[in-house]
Amino acid sequence: MKTLRTTSENPDFQKLVTQLDAYLAVMDGEEHAFYNQYNKIDMLKHCIVIYDNDEAVACGAIKALDSESMEVKRMFTLPEKRGKGLASAILNELEAWAKELGYEKTVLETGKRQTEAVALYQKCGYNIIPNYGQYEGIENSICFEKVLK
Repeated sequence: MKTLRTTSENPDFQKLVTQLDAYLAVMDGEEHAFYNQYNKIDMLKHCIVIYDNDEAVACGAIKALDSESMEVKRMFTLPEKRGKGLASAILNELEAWAKELGYEKTVLETGKRQTEAVALYQKCGYNIIPNYGQYEGIENSICFEKVLK
């Protein structure tokens, strides 16, 4: 396995995000258009891609939310590669990168129906927080944060 720090201009990152969006369109159903408007990748400067034998198999990104928080975005692992710790590895790398950049915490939003994602974030030390920003009042959204140490 190889981990690459890159930007959203990376074609492998873009390919994985296309697969993520197709998955989310099914999971989110009628709510997909709402969520999709907040998931544009054209300006992401801090992206991770994990490779297995030169095949891009997982990704994630962070972007500044405010002066102390980076928001975790676009987390995805190919279905056939799940259960091998790749998502945890991406989160660890994103958290380390955020800390290197001087941020104090990472935050994120996921859908309540994405039970594997919710379990992952809880396993990785994320705590549920009130929904923030555009997710305030959105019934299907669940938001998390983790203070970086």
